[in-house]
This record gives sequence, C-alpha cells and structure tokens, in this order.
Amino acid sequence: MSWLEAVVLGIVQGITEFLPISSTAHLRIAPELFGWQDPGAAFSAVIQLGTVAAVIIYFGRDLVRLTAAFFESIAHRSPFESAESRLAWFVVIGTIPVAVAGVLFKKNIETSLRSLYVIAISMIALALVLFAVEKLASHRKTLQQMTLGDGIVIGLCQALALIPGSSRSGTTLTGALAVGLRREDAARYSFLLSIPATTAAGLFELRHFVRASEHPTAGPLILGTVVSFGAGMLAIAGLLRFLRTHSTGVFVVYRVLVGSILLVLLGVGVLRPSSGAEPERAAASAREQRVAN
Repeated sequence: MSWLEAVVLGIVQGITEFLPISSTAHLRIAPELFGWQDPGAAFSAVIQLGTVAAVIIYFGRDLVRLTAAFFESIAHRSPFESAESRLAWFVVIGTIPVAVAGVLFKKNIETSLRSLYVIAISMIALALVLFAVEKLASHRKTLQQMTLGDGIVIGLCQALALIPGSSRSGTTLTGALAVGLRREDAARYSFLLSIPATTAAGLFELRHFVRASEHPTAGPLILGTVVSFGAGMLAIAGLLRFLRTHSTGVFVVYRVLVGSILLVLLGVGVLRPSSGAEPERAAASAREQRVAN
C-alpha cells in the first residue's frame, strides 16, 4: 500500500464513520474508483481504531461521568437513579441488538451483503427514511428526557447498520430523531452509542492483522490511523455544530446522489458488483477451516 492510499483511506474512514453517509460504502467504493486493491481487513481494523480513539477522546469527560454513574447505579441497585446512569444503561442496552445481529449474520455481512448493488440501494433507502423522519419528528426531546423505549428503538436501528451502505451513524441518527430527540442531542447520543460497538468491532477485526501472513507495512498503517483519528475529530465537531442550525437534508441528497450514481456505474459496467477481495477471503476462510480440522 502506498502512502497516498493510506492518507486517502484514512480521511475517508475518519469522515464517513461519523457522518450519516456510511464508512463501509465509501471504503468499498474508493478502491474501486481509483483502481486500487482492497486494503483488506487488517488495514481497515487498524484505521477504524483511529476513529474509535477520536470519539473516546472527544467525549472523554462524558464517558468518565457516565461510567461512574453506571457503576454507582449497580452498587445502589437502582439503574435509572439519575439522568447520567439512565443514559449509560441505554447505551449498554442499545448495543445488544447490533452485537446479536452481528454474530447471527456475520457470514452474510462479510460476503453477499457487500455487493455494490446492496450498498447503492441501502444508501437510497435510508435517505428516504431519514427524509420522512426529518419531516415528521418533533425535534424537542433532550437526552435527559430519553426513555428506555427510546433507547431500545435506537439500539434496534443501530443493528440495521450491519447492512453495508446503511451507515451506523445514519441509522442511529434516524432512530434518535424518530423518537423525538433534538438534532444535536440525536447526534451526541449516536456518537456515545457507537463507542462499545465500534470498539468491539475494531478489536475483533484486528485479529486479521495479527494472523495475516503478509502484514501491510507499518508506515502506511500508522499514517492511515493517525489521519483517520484527525479526520474523525473534525467530523464529530463539525456534525455537532452543523446540526445545531441545520437539518440532515444535505445528507439525504448526498446519499441519493451517490446511490444513484453507483447504480448507473454498475449498470454500464464501470464498477463490479462484488469485491475483488472476496475470493481472497473465501480462500483464507477455507485455509482456516482446514487448519481447524
């Protein structure tokens, strides 16, 4: 992998991880458009941990308060005794659906669902849902007014993000708006909810890097991770500031345009529906199976 590829993919990961436009879709599309090889699970795992670090550092003070409130509520046997303990429990409960779905549908997520046709349709479908929610939602509820039911709804929406192209940020933001949260509060909760799921996914996928017989060179890996961290910090701050005074309409338009362009490029044969890395993953899986047997 070249230094340029590392920088470009780091920027793509850092920005799209937190904006409701799907990091999976863009990391899948970018190599195809530039004619690069798929960077593979090892590189993706490392640079994803860069964005994990960004959200943890950005919300560091919030995380300290929420963690303290969480354990205090356990000690007092009163999980919802304060606004902060409620929010901490909602994050824990909201992570369960995506964890369960990730285990149940892991093979589909890594193979058939990675088709660019699936990504294109997901981009457009969620855009239409987000547009409808923007028009119908009340945008009045604060994080302190969230209920357990709200947390469950948003958690179920996060599970839909396992469909490539739907976007974890996009599905959770849509769910949060649907239950009436203000746009900025919806984005803030989306970021907090991302921490357990994104951290677990990054560490889980990191095993590919550890097991890989041919590791990507250290230089581009480090550079890509640093770039994704910096881009992620900017994306978090930018989205929170943007949603204070704007709707998500620009993301709706962007998703529809990207999804439509993808369908056109697929239709004329410029892009391939399936990833060039899929045969390699299948071969690697077969090798692992043989070793296990």
